Amino acid sequence: MLAVLLVMGTALAIATRGPEGSTFLTAGNLLDVARQFSFVAIMAVGELMVILTAGIDLSVAATLALSGVVMAKVLTLPALAEVSVAARVASAMLVCLFVALTVGLINGSLVVRVKLPPFIATLGMLSICRGLAYAVSRGHPISGFPDVFSESIGHGTVGGAPVPVVIMVLVTAAGWFILSRTRWGRYFYAVGGNEQAARFAGVPVDRAKLLAYALCSFTAGISAILMTAWLGTAQSTAMFGGELDVIAATVIGGASLMGGHGTALGALLGAAIMGVLRNGLVLLNCPAYYRDVSIGLVIIFAVALDRFRKR
Repeated sequence: MLAVLLVMGTALAIATRGPEGSTFLTAGNLLDVARQFSFVAIMAVGELMVILTAGIDLSVAATLALSGVVMAKVLTLPALAEVSVAARVASAMLVCLFVALTVGLINGSLVVRVKLPPFIATLGMLSICRGLAYAVSRGHPISGFPDVFSESIGHGTVGGAPVPVVIMVLVTAAGWFILSRTRWGRYFYAVGGNEQAARFAGVPVDRAKLLAYALCSFTAGISAILMTAWLGTAQSTAMFGGELDVIAATVIGGASLMGGHGTALGALLGAAIMGVLRNGLVLLNCPAYYRDVSIGLVIIFAVALDRFRKR
């Protein structure tokens, strides 16, 4: 996938070259691209945890919307006007993460305790979260956040890199550590590889699944904080349909929907490939409907290539 990304970047650099150089290779454009796909990449790392267990979470984007509007409500509560800005922002972010984590625990409980298929459980949760987000926001965008929230988190930089990009790298590193250096990461692979064999081997299958869904939704909460701060507004339609981008990023990055195969770095690269492709098509003035066609072709190609490699 890294080779595919490099080839794609080289091709776009050549295709967008003009009298003043390539519009794709400018530092500003590359940082903008990284910021734009960082939200998907962060959630893709969490989605990977679920997919490794042979499950799927269709509610990640709706979880982002719900936790985002709840956080925005806390940030703009008149009752907290006398509270210090730092305390208000910290409290709102904690509430955002709590809401997201709660959704993940409910998803995991529906799969583990109620024995619902992951597709059905998370599809229902998708609708519930979107509806609750609409109810909380009453269908209207919520804005008017403290400047420190938007400027420090959404538009802030660390060493020249946007804060969302830095968080994306940290989340990917944390995902790599969990999957390759902890027993719970090994449990995820074992459950997805062969759940029955994992049970016989003493793996706590139910707890592993519950943790996977909790981590998945937690990353959606992180993305909700970053996206809301970047846009300066929260709304119930945030990232509508974005669950498909998140799942596609993990699949393009090498994860198997059958479970037991995938890496955090692969999820990041999958999101990067989609982000670079979209940006390149915009720079080339490609009609919007062809962009979706291109993403679909990339997904099919990536999965077909993965199947071919495993033969």
